[in-house]
Amino acid sequence: MSQMKNPSRRKMKKIHEFRHRFPFRHSSLALAATTKDTASKSKVETKKGPPPKPKYKFQNYDKPIILMGLSSTNGNELERLALSLSGALVGNQPKKLEKMVENLERSQGAGLLGGGDDDFFDGDDDDIEAMIQNIKNGKTAKGEEIPNTDQVQPKVVAGISLSALGLDAEGPFVLDASLIRDLIRQKTLSLKSGVIVLDFNHAAFRDQEGYNAKEFEVDLIRALSSVAMQLYEDEGLLSVYVNVQLDDEEGMSEEAKERKNVIEKDVLIPFTDYELCIKNEGLMPPATEGDETESSLPSWNDIEWELQRMIARALLPPPIVGESATSGGANSADLLMGMNTFFLSLSFPKVEDAAPYVEEMCKDVDSMEYRVDLLASAREYLEHNSETCDEEDKKPDPRFDILYQQQRLRTLCRPHAQRAPALPFAGSDIIDNALPIVYTVRTAHQAGTWPDDEAGIRQMFDLLELGLRSAVEVLDVESAWDKQLTDKLLVRAQQRYTSLILGSHHVVGSEVTMEEAIELYRQCRISNRAHGAKVVLSINDNENNKDQMAYEASVAAAKMDDPEIPNIGLVLGEQGSYSRILNPRFTPVTHESLPAKAAPGQLTAAEIMAARVLTGQIPSQKYAILGHNIAYSVSPQMQGSAFEAVRLPHVYTRADVATVEEFVEGPIWNDDNFGGCSVTIPHKQNIIPHVDVLTDAAKEIGSVNTVIVKKDKFGTRVLIGDNTDWKGIFNPLRRKLGDDSGKKGSNGMALILGGGGTARAAAYAASKLGLERIYFNRTPEKAMDLAKEFGGIVAHSLDNDAESKDSLGAILAEHQGSLEVVISTLPAAADFTLPEWVLASSALPIVFDVNYKPYSTALLLQAMEKGCDVVRGSEMLWEQGVGQFELWTGRTAPYGVMKKVVLENCLPKSK
Repeated sequence: MSQMKNPSRRKMKKIHEFRHRFPFRHSSLALAATTKDTASKSKVETKKGPPPKPKYKFQNYDKPIILMGLSSTNGNELERLALSLSGALVGNQPKKLEKMVENLERSQGAGLLGGGDDDFFDGDDDDIEAMIQNIKNGKTAKGEEIPNTDQVQPKVVAGISLSALGLDAEGPFVLDASLIRDLIRQKTLSLKSGVIVLDFNHAAFRDQEGYNAKEFEVDLIRALSSVAMQLYEDEGLLSVYVNVQLDDEEGMSEEAKERKNVIEKDVLIPFTDYELCIKNEGLMPPATEGDETESSLPSWNDIEWELQRMIARALLPPPIVGESATSGGANSADLLMGMNTFFLSLSFPKVEDAAPYVEEMCKDVDSMEYRVDLLASAREYLEHNSETCDEEDKKPDPRFDILYQQQRLRTLCRPHAQRAPALPFAGSDIIDNALPIVYTVRTAHQAGTWPDDEAGIRQMFDLLELGLRSAVEVLDVESAWDKQLTDKLLVRAQQRYTSLILGSHHVVGSEVTMEEAIELYRQCRISNRAHGAKVVLSINDNENNKDQMAYEASVAAAKMDDPEIPNIGLVLGEQGSYSRILNPRFTPVTHESLPAKAAPGQLTAAEIMAARVLTGQIPSQKYAILGHNIAYSVSPQMQGSAFEAVRLPHVYTRADVATVEEFVEGPIWNDDNFGGCSVTIPHKQNIIPHVDVLTDAAKEIGSVNTVIVKKDKFGTRVLIGDNTDWKGIFNPLRRKLGDDSGKKGSNGMALILGGGGTARAAAYAASKLGLERIYFNRTPEKAMDLAKEFGGIVAHSLDNDAESKDSLGAILAEHQGSLEVVISTLPAAADFTLPEWVLASSALPIVFDVNYKPYSTALLLQAMEKGCDVVRGSEMLWEQGVGQFELWTGRTAPYGVMKKVVLENCLPKSK
């Protein structure tokens, strides 16, 4: 590959110097032989040397994403998904996309843009400007409208699709993997600078005037397969197989179908980690606004959403066995399988059969169990993989239907998923309507239907790996089966996926002793790789309270191993109904709207919660917000709605007092059922002497905004002071900054305005983000105190005065820093705005105002006018409130409910 002398000024036709051209001649090799030869070479190469390291990093992933597969003839599914995903990854911000297009033009990567359409794009400055303007207008780079997008959704900005295959006047070409690798290492290509597409049904595979596609088909398959292998295995890129299988027989040519059959097992599955299934959604007309009757039908919007959910799950930090709820991890089993959580076991042979009941079910449960063994397509899967099944009799592989139906379950739940937890997305958004799914293949001797002979168990593990490929939240793994197959599955899960593992064992038809039950819990830890353990027992009678054995064994087992993980204990049958009331975590339930129970003895979530309240297992606790002059506070509505959404019988009120002493001597604080409180101005520091324990965050920040009540082993009340204000600042900024902030040599700086308790939380959050801190306050002494405690520099003015070393401009110049964030903790009444010069730079800072009333302060209005990305105090309010709720309840918060209440109370009222 030759080097380009002036890449920023080159013409697009020069990209041929960097393309991997082939001696395009007709090959007599069969397609199958070609792809199998490529795959076999890959396998031989990977066996040389030491075992390969994990190819995919869960945290701080900053490489592009690959979509590969075959689009339908008219759907163009892969490119459209790449455009929508790319736009979402940068938060649908045109300015960021403009920079990315410019960066690609200045590099060899311009050849990836626009799919190699030289008639459109020659690489001149005028062409670059045209691309940028098209992106601003929410179109593709070539200026085309994005087809079939659902108009019921807010208009989004089209991102950047980077095609590795193209066709021009000189013929087809495939970009060399080394070019893409170089662009990645130069940081020209990254997570947020475009999505790479490997479409094995690109236009280059179809005949056109003067072009015989068949002549090049074998070479193109070989070349694209090689690129797929190198980018996946050598570069460790996160890859998704977009599996398009239309109901319409004419939607994909017979040649394309044959090509797909040939390469699926050798290329598309081995060189991807995740799989997205599409039927006819890419060919459907746009949904019409307000058309509620059609809302449950499949749509293109559902496909785009599912891909974003999948990527969000893939980019979560890997789950940590034993991580406690207090750590607030985004992927914590202690929260998702938390106190008073429920999952509903679906027993329908087809997911669509559940559609009439989904809305009511979602009101009472936190997850859905997808019972693969009960699906009609599971029986087809067994027949398809049977050794007695002739090749001619085989129907299309039902693995597609198993994946697709799980997607449909998510789609059906999505409009009603009010109890769904927050799922951070790599852009600046939160997915708050993805109800978690428990993926289960239950075997015949463990209260299921899946065959548990040798062949059946082998196929069960294949299906469990399919669950990982769907980015499922919880994977149920029976702990009793083949150790080698279990180890292989869990090693792959640890290296490449973020799914929580629920080790399980069911004892059917016989009783066990207490000692045996405890050992079953320990077995279900699966060598400390399971994040939760579920043991289900059988009893012949209820003498000596046998229905309590599963719960008692779970408590005993939890004390025997470290770290402690959530234990779930149940007893089968009608005699075991009480065990479902006793079990405090992640209880399987039925629903009163369903025509039948999934298992004998199951209760509804409503029945279990009523019984727990009646027996005192869940006392009605009292919470409050402690402050003064707080009639404006939205916290009572927010927390009250959250308690109601998850059916907890708690009460949240205001405690408006001039001094802390009035509250700690009053009835709420001293009530036996006092559960905790939020603390706001002016009491965040004055409350500290009245708590027993301070968390590390509260100690370092020096203020408390949350009091949590716990009981020690003697039943004595312990008051814990914590601070979630910093999380309310940290979380939205981290999403907007991504993983670029705080990296060595980045010189990112945060300007913090104000000097009170919230400024302290802002300083703590900025330090956690890796940003250098600059403080400004009208009382310099307070700013100096912050610098002394949290590190950083004090600015005595916000001027751009080179002669004054204490001015903001001089500090930035001296440290060669870029101002990435401005956090204002000043009162909204101050009507503060920044000097014009601060917002005159091409690299605009994110502006964060902690005030949530008014919705848009003077500072935010100024920042938005200048084109800055902003964070409102309303977002901080619900983020810190979510943290408080989870600390109090030990379970996931209904993020969407809390956000909705805050916005309803903070948004300006329309006249």
